[in-house]
Amino acid sequence: MPDIHLIQLIHSSPFYELTALVVLAAVIGFVGLLLRQPMIVSFIAVGVLAGPSALDIVQSKENIEVLSELGIALLLFLVGLKLDLKLVRSLGMVSLATGLGQVLFTSVIGFLIGLALGLDTITSLYVAVALTFSSTIIVVKLLSDKKEVDSLHGRIAIGFLIVQDLVVVLAMMVLSAFGIGAQGGADANVWLHIGTVLLYGLAMLVFVGLFIRYLATPLVGRVVHSPELLVTFAIGWAALLAALGSHLGFSKELGGLLAGVALASTPYREAIVSRLASLRDFLLLFFFIALGMHLDLSLLGAQVFPALLFSVFVLIGNPLIVLAIMGAMGYRKRTGFLAGLTVAQISEFSLIFMAMGMTLGHVNAEALGLVTLVGLVTIALSVYMITYSHTLYAWLEPLLGVFEKRIPVRELAHHQGEQTLQPHDILLFGLGRYGNVLAETLQQHGFRVLGVDFNPDEVRQWQEHGYEAIYGDACDPEFVGHLPLQGIKCVISALPQHALSLTHENAHLMLLDALRRQHYTGKVAIALQRSADASDVEGLRKRGADVIFQPFHDAATQAAEQLKALLATKE
Repeated sequence: MPDIHLIQLIHSSPFYELTALVVLAAVIGFVGLLLRQPMIVSFIAVGVLAGPSALDIVQSKENIEVLSELGIALLLFLVGLKLDLKLVRSLGMVSLATGLGQVLFTSVIGFLIGLALGLDTITSLYVAVALTFSSTIIVVKLLSDKKEVDSLHGRIAIGFLIVQDLVVVLAMMVLSAFGIGAQGGADANVWLHIGTVLLYGLAMLVFVGLFIRYLATPLVGRVVHSPELLVTFAIGWAALLAALGSHLGFSKELGGLLAGVALASTPYREAIVSRLASLRDFLLLFFFIALGMHLDLSLLGAQVFPALLFSVFVLIGNPLIVLAIMGAMGYRKRTGFLAGLTVAQISEFSLIFMAMGMTLGHVNAEALGLVTLVGLVTIALSVYMITYSHTLYAWLEPLLGVFEKRIPVRELAHHQGEQTLQPHDILLFGLGRYGNVLAETLQQHGFRVLGVDFNPDEVRQWQEHGYEAIYGDACDPEFVGHLPLQGIKCVISALPQHALSLTHENAHLMLLDALRRQHYTGKVAIALQRSADASDVEGLRKRGADVIFQPFHDAATQAAEQLKALLATKE
């Protein structure tokens, strides 16, 4: 039992309480890091430990709820940023068929399992729907760590995870509509409320569509000149649409997601994602703490057997249905297996979905505890399944032949199409005067250059000339992790001095460190925009720079050589 005096001290001030929660999260997170678990597992554990059944730290429940709601809105905002309408249209039949097929299979079988375990119809339906959602955040993080985001199975997995995200939105919208309507009492009022909510939802979709068409890119293009304002604008925009969604009756969650969709088509979305990722993770801690406030650990003991049964179903059944669908569509068993492992867990959305149901009075705390246990088990185990996916495939490969056609025509056609694509050869950071000339000269020599710059005006001008360029910060490791480094032969840093908030050499060092963390193995060239000491140059070489240019020094040396030749001819 915790010391009573310590608990009294913690409860004496909201600041002490918040401090205790963050310190507890740091300690549990460190243990999770040692066990190679994603932070979401640690956060769930913190929520349980901080709840009334364990340490009972939380007393300022209103403050925790506010931070929790902001965290959920921000989470859905960042998911919405991935839902570029162009990307959704190009997902292809395999992502749509696999995503919808897995959702249908999991929900139907999960519903039947729930009924067989003695759950009532509504609870069985809720649990079944909750089991269909997989964690996009965890999967993308693990695929990024393994450098498999751009692989065939990685792209397909992200495609059907986006389909799942769309199903989440629909489920939450329907749930919110029925919840609002049910509070009205009579059946006529229920349908009136549902119709009103759907009408408001349609109006908000029209608003978002017009915003995307006319305002999104020019507005964010202005804001992005100030990184601090960009973060503030993004949070404010997400909170505004979340509040508007709540006011109109179709939930903060859907409003937050629409806020992300509204900005997803802009060229600055990766910069927004990278800058808000850490804040999202921090605020989500309070969502799981809020969940912990409603959990009674004494009720979880009776849920162990049902939770284990549902966990086995998710860990085995979900990958098998994805493998079967992809095999039937003409993909190799290896591709189907590796993609299928990404749905072997439930998502943070599953807990959000169940929490919404409990708020509306449709399910009780026992149902939330059941899904929480399933989340803990499946997330923890699926991390290892995805991390060691190739080893697992080598063990199980002899048993998977039934899931592959004799000629996997669709995958063969895909690889033939890929052979015609020309990946980028060079990644160039900095599109100032020096970088511009460098890029144009390299492209004239037949190299494909992808430009990156922190100045949106430079990016826009470069794109207007028909070249490929994206907005981003070379000093942001999260952003560098999202770049297509696979196939890049050389990374060139030509960052202009005036654009750097750090010292010039430190900015290059941060980029070199970020590349090393991404296991980049190609060449790296650094262009220093001012004179540097020998120690600075040597430090850059030790950190991975293959070539270091000093434009002013190099230009002066070449000028001296030309003068020397000129004077020699005069003699």
